[in-house]
Amino acid sequence: MAGEIPDFHGPHAAPPLPGHLVLTWYQPDRRASRIRVVSHTCECSGTTYELCSAAGLGFVRRTDRDKRTVHETSWTLSAAARHTFEQILHGEAR
Repeated sequence: MAGEIPDFHGPHAAPPLPGHLVLTWYQPDRRASRIRVVSHTCECSGTTYELCSAAGLGFVRRTDRDKRTVHETSWTLSAAARHTFEQILHGEAR
């Protein structure tokens, strides 16, 4: 229908695989005044993940709506953050 806003969904994170990498999650760090969300998982789950970019670095943000918490990985090279995000999507890391 004309004028409707399309329904956009991000990818779903696969369930963690046996022996998955256990990530270290930190309290959010206000290192930059602007953070760009590059990619994100679907919001149908209680926990969402966002690949973020700021100040030339990248990190993954995890939001748990049930617990009302937000954590992030360490800030690193953008390629390394993208790799971590892909690991989360494939169930290889949490």
